[in-house]
Amino acid sequence: MSAAPRIDGLLETALYVDDMARSVAFFRDVLGLAPMLETERLTAFDAGRQGVLLVFLRGASRDNMPGPNGIVPGHDGSGPLHMAFAIAAESYDAWHARLTDAGVPIRGEMNWPRGGRSLYFEDPDGHVLELATPGLWENY
Repeated sequence: MSAAPRIDGLLETALYVDDMARSVAFFRDVLGLAPMLETERLTAFDAGRQGVLLVFLRGASRDNMPGPNGIVPGHDGSGPLHMAFAIAAESYDAWHARLTDAGVPIRGEMNWPRGGRSLYFEDPDGHVLELATPGLWENY
């Protein structure tokens, strides 16, 4: 088998939620993410550096979605999922304070061997979210 073409990064991450309005308010107002597209079943947020957070209404994307130029295969998720946002090391304490001030409980914190730090909390649907500083992974 020949070498795989290069992957340039992770573009989209999807979460599935039960209340779209509640989730949009959380990601927009608490995390400061800007919505780029809003429909009844999906809100797409600018997550920085070409990253897009797709928030789907749970169950609304299970069926294939045909369009004029192709088809998007159906997908869905259940249970608490996990994702991490990259943050600058100097913003860690400000994020901790912002979440606390917004009434978002901190579920955990971690100091990583490479020097990174992580702050864990939940969104309104119980997904475990992480804010991570550089030094977490070999490539970050």
